Amino acid sequence: MNANELRRTFTGFFVERGHTLLPSSGLIPHHPRAPLFTNAGMNQFLPVILGEEAPAHLRATSVQKCVRIRGKQDDIENVGRTTRHLTFFEMLGNFSLGDYFKERAIPLAWELLTEVLGLDGDRLWATVYLDDDEAAEIWADSVGLPAERIQRMGEDNFWEMGEVGPCGPCSEVYYDRGEALGEPGGPAHGGAERYSEIWNLVFMQYDRQPDGTLAPLPRRIIDTGMGLERTLSVLQGVVSVFDTDALRRLVTTAEETTGVRYGADAGKDVSLRILADHARTMTLLTNDGVFPSNEDRGYVLRRIIRRAVRQAYVLGVEKPVIPPLVAGTVAVMGEAYPELVRNQEFVTNVLVREEERFRQTLRSGLTILEEEMAKGAPRVEGATAFRLHDTFGFPVELTTEIAGERGVDVDRAAFDRAMEEQRARARAGGRGAEVDHANVAAHRELLEQFGATEFTGYRETETAGAHVLAVLGDPAGQGRVEVFLDRTPFYAEGGGQVGDTGEIVTETGRIRVLDTTSALPGLTRHTAEVAEGEPHAGQEATARVDVERREAIRRNHTGTHLLNWALRAVLGGHVKQQGSLVAPEYLRFDFSHFGPMTAEEIDRVERLVNEHIVANERVRAFETTRDQAEQLGAIAMFGEKYGEIVRVVEAGRESLELCGGTHVHALGSIGPLKILQESSIGSNTRRIFALTGLATLDHVKEQERALQKAAELLKAQPTEVPEALERRLQRQKELEDALKAVRSRGLADEARRLADAATDGTVVARVDELAPEQLRELALSIRQQPGVRAAVVLGSPDGQRVSLVAAVTKDSGLIASDLIAEAAKAVGGGTGRNPDLAVAGGRDATRIDEALALVRAKLS
Repeated sequence: MNANELRRTFTGFFVERGHTLLPSSGLIPHHPRAPLFTNAGMNQFLPVILGEEAPAHLRATSVQKCVRIRGKQDDIENVGRTTRHLTFFEMLGNFSLGDYFKERAIPLAWELLTEVLGLDGDRLWATVYLDDDEAAEIWADSVGLPAERIQRMGEDNFWEMGEVGPCGPCSEVYYDRGEALGEPGGPAHGGAERYSEIWNLVFMQYDRQPDGTLAPLPRRIIDTGMGLERTLSVLQGVVSVFDTDALRRLVTTAEETTGVRYGADAGKDVSLRILADHARTMTLLTNDGVFPSNEDRGYVLRRIIRRAVRQAYVLGVEKPVIPPLVAGTVAVMGEAYPELVRNQEFVTNVLVREEERFRQTLRSGLTILEEEMAKGAPRVEGATAFRLHDTFGFPVELTTEIAGERGVDVDRAAFDRAMEEQRARARAGGRGAEVDHANVAAHRELLEQFGATEFTGYRETETAGAHVLAVLGDPAGQGRVEVFLDRTPFYAEGGGQVGDTGEIVTETGRIRVLDTTSALPGLTRHTAEVAEGEPHAGQEATARVDVERREAIRRNHTGTHLLNWALRAVLGGHVKQQGSLVAPEYLRFDFSHFGPMTAEEIDRVERLVNEHIVANERVRAFETTRDQAEQLGAIAMFGEKYGEIVRVVEAGRESLELCGGTHVHALGSIGPLKILQESSIGSNTRRIFALTGLATLDHVKEQERALQKAAELLKAQPTEVPEALERRLQRQKELEDALKAVRSRGLADEARRLADAATDGTVVARVDELAPEQLRELALSIRQQPGVRAAVVLGSPDGQRVSLVAAVTKDSGLIASDLIAEAAKAVGGGTGRNPDLAVAGGRDATRIDEALALVRAKLS
C-alpha cells in the first residue's frame, strides 16, 4: 500500500462509519491558543474543543499536514539520524466531537489496523495512562488484546493543550518490528526503534483549572492521530520512513541533485535524508504562506532552507539544489495536495531567492566558524555567533548544530545579549522618526524575498491566482492594512496617475482596496480595509480593479498626452510639462508659458485635441531603449526617472511620450475633451484643468441646465440670453442710479436737519441703519452746511456692528481722528490718524450712547 492508497483507505474507513471527510487545514493556525505551526489534526477543532463554537460535524476524519519544529516536539536535531523523525509529516485522524468516546474509538482503531490494513494483531501493543482503567479494560475485553501487551505509562500518556485547558489520558498503539531492532519489553521498556508508535488515541475529558484541579469537559472529545509515514514503513516492510514511497523518491531526488549515492557513506546518508525531509517542509510551508524572514514562522523556514543548503554544500554541491527538491516534492505529493502543482513556480521562486542569498555568504561564514573552532576553545564565542547571524545569515541554531558536530558548544547567553543590544540600538535610532521603521524593514524584506511586484494591469483588470505575500497591520481589526501580492492588476500611483482601487478576495476574506502606491521602488502596496473575514499571507487571491474608475483614468491620461502635444502646437516648442494629475474625475496639466492663454488659443488647443479624438487613431505602447526612444522624438515626463529600457506611448500620429501609465487603445475612447480653466500657478508656469468622456458630457449638461434656467428667468430663448441679460443689466443700472439719487437727496435733507441743530458749529448725532459708506456721505454733507465746522456721526447698521465718522473743516482747529479715538475704543474698535476725515468701526453696539458722550466731552 502506497501513501495515496493509505490516505484514501483511512479516510474511506471512517466515512463509511458516519464521519465527515474534512480537508487538511493550513500549516499556519489562526486560533490565538494554537501553536506556531499546525502540529496535529485537532488544531482545526480548537474553537469546538474550547467551547467557543458548536461543532459542524459530530464525527470527522482528515489527513492533516503537520510541522513540528520548536517547542517540546522539536524533532529537527534527530531528523536524518533516526529512522522515524521528521519535521514535516502527515497525520491521519478521526474525531468525535461529543459523540462516541473510548468505548468506540478503541475498537474502531483495532478494526482498521487488523482487518483493513492487515497488520498482525500479535505484534500490536497498547499503552494507557497510569490510572486509566477504563481504556485498559476496553483493550482487554472489547478488543481482546492480551494483558501483557497493555502497558501503563505516565505523562507520555496524558495529553495536555497547555498549563490550563482541555486535557485527558491517551492510548498509544505500537507495532513490534522484531527482535532484530532492539530489546524486548514493549514500548515502556523495550527498544525505541523496535516498538514503533503508529497511532495515538487522545481522550479529552478534563478541563485543567488554574489551581491544577481537573474539571470534567462539557463535551468529551476523541482526537486520534496516525502518523502516515511511520504507518507506511510498517505496511511496506521497511525500517526507515525514508525508505517509504512518501520519502524514498525525494531521497533519490537528493541523490540526483548532489551526485552522492545513498547507502555508500553513513554520514552522507544523513545529509541526503535531511535534504529529503526539508524539501517537503520548505515546500509545504511556503505553499501555505510562510515566507523566509527573521521573525517567528519565517525564521523557522529560513532555518530549514539554510540548513538544507548547508547540507548540500557539505556534500560538495555548488549549484542551486532547491528547484529539483521542490519539483520532487510536487511530483510525490501533488495528487494529495493539488495546490502544490498550481503554486510550484511561485514556491520555487521564493525558495530560490533565499538559497541564492545564503550561498553568497555561506563559504565566508563557514570559514570564520572553522577558524573559531580551530582555536581549540570549548565553545564558540557569542560575538562570533552573532556576527555569523548578522553578517552572514547563519541562524544561531545552524551555528550550534555545526559546532556540535565538532563537539563544541556555542555561548548562547552572550549571543542573546548581543541580539538584545542590537534591538535596543534599533529602537533608539527609531525614536522621533517620522517613518514607520517597522514597516520599512518589512517592505525591504518583502522586496528582497520576492523581488519586484509583477504588474498585470496593462492587459487585464482582474488577476486570479495571485499570492498574498503579506498583510501588514491587523487583518482582524477595524483599521487599515497594507496588502502585498506577487502580481497585481492594480496600478501604483506614479507619473501623475493616481493609484487604482478595487478589491482583493481570498478564501477567507475580502479586502477593499482604497489606494495603490509603491512602498519601495518595484514593491506595490495596496492600502486597504478588511470588508469581510480575515485574509492571510500565503493564500491565493483574485485581485479586481474598479473597472469604471480605471476607464475614466485611462481616458484622462491619454487626454493629457494629446493636450501636451496640442499646447506645443499652438503656443510653441518652449512649452514643457511641469507636472500633472490624472484622476478619474478630471485631469490637471502644468506647463511652462510666459503669459495667460487667450480665449482663441484655448479654443484652438481644444479643437486640435478633439479633431484627433474624432479621428480615432490607434494608441500603441511598446518598450525600447532610452536612446532609441529619444531618437524617435519621445518626450520624457517632468520629474520622472528612467532606466535603460523605457515604455513609450504613441497616442495617434502626433503624440509620443515615455510613460508607464494606463491608456485607452484608440483615441476615440477618450470622448470629448473640455478645458475648464487656465490659470497661473507661479512665474511662467500655467495650469489647465480639463475633462474627458462622460465627465465632459455631464459638464455640458450642467451648463445647458443653467442656461435654460437663465433663459426662463429672463423670459427669453437660450440663444437670446446674452442680449436679454444686457438689457436687464442696463435697466438695473438705471434703477440703481435713480435709487442712489433718491438716497442722496434724503441724506442731504437729513444733513440740513442736523446742521440746524448744531451747537457751536458742531454736530454729534446717532444715526442707525445706514451702511458705513452712507454714514460717511452723511457726515461730509453735514460738514458742507453753512456754519458747521465739525460733524461726528455714530450708528449701527445692523444692531451689532458700529460705524463712526468724524469730518471737520480745515479752519476748525480740530483733528477728526482725535474726536472719535476714545469713542472707537469704547465700542471695541480703533481709528487711524487723519486730520480732516476719520472713519472707525467697533463691535459693541450697546455702548454707542457712551461713545457719543465721550465725543461731546472731547468737543467741550
